[in-house]
Amino acid sequence: MAKDEKDKATEEAPKKGGKKKLIMIIVIVVVALGGGAGGYFMFAPKKAAAEAPLVAGVVVPLDAVTINLAGGHYLKLKMTLQATDKAAEAPDGSKALDAAISLFSNMDSTELLTNDGREKYKAQLKEKVIAAYTAKKEKEIMDVYYTTFVIQ
Repeated sequence: MAKDEKDKATEEAPKKGGKKKLIMIIVIVVVALGGGAGGYFMFAPKKAAAEAPLVAGVVVPLDAVTINLAGGHYLKLKMTLQATDKAAEAPDGSKALDAAISLFSNMDSTELLTNDGREKYKAQLKEKVIAAYTAKKEKEIMDVYYTTFVIQ
């Protein structure tokens, strides 16, 4: 009988150890998931609060510039920048003119002759100008307006 009792004892031991291991694994998994979720909420990028609407500031007219287009054509462009109230002072137009020159240089004039083409490239120009004047996440430029747009 002693042998039978030893066999029973050795059979029961792994079962108890198995339950302990299972409980330990479950506890570890729960802690890891909880820590992972907590870490996610702690380090995940915060959703930006609803942006406050931009308030118009000073309007800055820029000098006209002539840009070489493809095929021997020219674009005479004069634009105005609408600054926001976040701009400390009236913005210097050099960055905006540089963005316009780099965008329109050597462009095919047929793309710019249609209203859709002009508006498409105006949106691209606006993006570039706003990016050029954005400092410390404060938008300094609100919009770009064409005041002269002549293709020859």
